[in-house]
Amino acid sequence: MSKTSTILSHLKTDFSSGLVVFLVALPLCLGIALASGAPLFSGIISGVIGGIVVGLLSNSHLSVSGPAAGLTAIVLSAISELGTFELFLTTVVLAGCIQLVLGFIKAGTISNYFPNNVIEGMLAGIGVIIFLKQIPHAVGYDPDFEGDEAFVQSDGQNTLSELFAVFNHVHFGAIAIALISLLLLTLWPKIKPLQKFKFIPPALVAVLFGIVINVFWTQDGSSLAISGDHLVQLPVPDSIEAWKTTFKTPDFSQLGNSKLWVIAFTIAVVASIETLLCIEAADRMDIYKRYTNTNLELKAQGIGNILSGLIGGLPMTSVVVRTSANAASGARTKMSAIIHGILLLLCAVIIPKYLNMIPKATLAAVLLLVGYKLANPRMFWHFYKRGIFQYIPFVATFLGVVFTDLLKGVALGLIINILFILWGNMKQAYVFRAVNYKEGDVIHIDLAQEVSFLNKMAIKNTLNNLPKGSQVIIDASNTVYIAHDVQDLIREFYEIKSVEKEISVQLIGFKDAYDLENTQTTSVKIEQKYNVQRRRMEPITKQEE
Repeated sequence: MSKTSTILSHLKTDFSSGLVVFLVALPLCLGIALASGAPLFSGIISGVIGGIVVGLLSNSHLSVSGPAAGLTAIVLSAISELGTFELFLTTVVLAGCIQLVLGFIKAGTISNYFPNNVIEGMLAGIGVIIFLKQIPHAVGYDPDFEGDEAFVQSDGQNTLSELFAVFNHVHFGAIAIALISLLLLTLWPKIKPLQKFKFIPPALVAVLFGIVINVFWTQDGSSLAISGDHLVQLPVPDSIEAWKTTFKTPDFSQLGNSKLWVIAFTIAVVASIETLLCIEAADRMDIYKRYTNTNLELKAQGIGNILSGLIGGLPMTSVVVRTSANAASGARTKMSAIIHGILLLLCAVIIPKYLNMIPKATLAAVLLLVGYKLANPRMFWHFYKRGIFQYIPFVATFLGVVFTDLLKGVALGLIINILFILWGNMKQAYVFRAVNYKEGDVIHIDLAQEVSFLNKMAIKNTLNNLPKGSQVIIDASNTVYIAHDVQDLIREFYEIKSVEKEISVQLIGFKDAYDLENTQTTSVKIEQKYNVQRRRMEPITKQEE
């Protein structure tokens, strides 16, 4: 994708993906608000601001923001402790201000220290959670706490016990609609006679079929007809006064209350960490390998939370579920996230009663496929082949996310990664060295003995700032270990970013064990090819672990 592309360059594709994300986000906004003990419309407010405002301010191309399931326990506890929803809204505004400060002090760079096996383990864990959490909805059991994605839920149940409970709440109409929706989602893009209609998103087709089938069953008086809690439930105000009551404003009368600041700081920290994790995951899912400015993202999230708190919305983060659905449906720019926010706003205002005709089983089918794609079994084999030092943190993160929650799972994976690195560094030190240059010279990036994921940020910045049309040699002759994260980064630069910037790249010294192929065997051949004299300057980057 050209750097001159604008957010309107892929409007057709982005509208299609934005529509899919809207269909996924709508029930999640309501479910998370319900699980948080907040007014249902507060979830919609957060989703609208997360899509439109944060979408406009952020430079992430795939990330989608909105109310986060990871914050439900904090929100539920905070509302109960403070006594009123209006006081809680004050903490949301304060949390947004704290995030703004974090953005200005460049705290977003912490995301560069999340290793790939932890990110992929987190995505796989979230995929399993999404899959397991949607099974009850697919068979007609819609528990109250549908927005709770932790293993231990706010209602005292857990993911597995909820699955056993479905046997007492089976609805054959919901099962039929879920199966039909899954067939449409998987076969619609593959059936040849329908190829001419491939511009229509399969999720939209599934939703429309679900509505039509259920309306037919209802009019026919069939026992398969779905109603009540098994359908999307969006508030339907019938007057201007009713609309006004859906918006709440914060109560700033107790700014001296220490509880407000403790809760605000907790929300800001947890929301920022979840956002940075999601941004790193979104960049991994981006087929164009574009990098997000994480400091700008924190500022965008801060402004979004300030606005959300001021008009009665829940705190928001960048959300993996919506982001992964966005990427899977073919989004190209952040216009997709903006469109999803606009659709949330329009539908909540104009046609809420028609949205309330959508069976939850149809939306569950959409999310079942999203979950499967995130937790594809091939990913486990992929990390197993990379060795025990990659596989153990991946599995630990995966299990931690599934059986505890996102933050605890990621923390477990990071701790294990750090222990492995410390153990490895007891044997060998590491120094990363990049050579200074001037225009017309060949740029040399010499990797030293050991390159871990902790060096990812410095290497990423070095590669990202290389001038267009330059000649670069990446030399791994002295290395004995290069982290797979760094190998992936170099490969993506060599195959994608360097082509976009017309940079000539030579890879030398990479061992057979590395997942990279040398382009030359000796630096002498390269020097002869370009007829330049190698210039050695003082290192501009040096890190030691």
